[in-house]
Amino acid sequence: MAEKRAERADAVRNRRAVLSAAEQLLAEGGGDHVSLDRVAALAGVGKGTVFRRFGSRAGLLEALLEERSRQLRDAVTSGPPPLGPGAPAAERLPAFLDGLGAIAEGNAALLSAHGQACAEGKYDDPSYQFWHRHLSGLFAEGRSDLDADFVAHAVLAVFDGDLIRHTTPPDDPRRFTRSVQQTAMALLRGD
Repeated sequence: MAEKRAERADAVRNRRAVLSAAEQLLAEGGGDHVSLDRVAALAGVGKGTVFRRFGSRAGLLEALLEERSRQLRDAVTSGPPPLGPGAPAAERLPAFLDGLGAIAEGNAALLSAHGQACAEGKYDDPSYQFWHRHLSGLFAEGRSDLDADFVAHAVLAVFDGDLIRHTTPPDDPRRFTRSVQQTAMALLRGD
């Protein structure tokens, strides 16, 4: 079995610069403002470097979303309860949705751009697959009478950047997350 080689320092630096540039362009002008040409120019790398690393605009946005959700994924798989293993579904579900909601509320433009760029491959996205698998498992644990696979997709469907922005007033920045938690917990309890 071949050993995984460490990434070269310049490759790590370029990856960080590209992701930072994509994030800056998203903040400045939304998803339509992010192109491989603009990202490359802002990051100070060639377009070929961006293309080889990420493959496409969709791949770049997928990598940025994965970067934003890595800490949550790590906490779910190996962190302390209630987010991590060891707590019942009724405790893990709101903790997970709190973390996912925080990512969504802080990255609504990214979610919108990602949804548009990755529309056909949305369900194959590694972040989406992880979130779906986790939610499906929690719903299956808490309510064996539900179609946990479908319910997980339904809950994730509301994580739409435009909906997040629309339902998050400046005076109540956690409204979206709180509403998703309430809905998911009602499903889990069978209300």
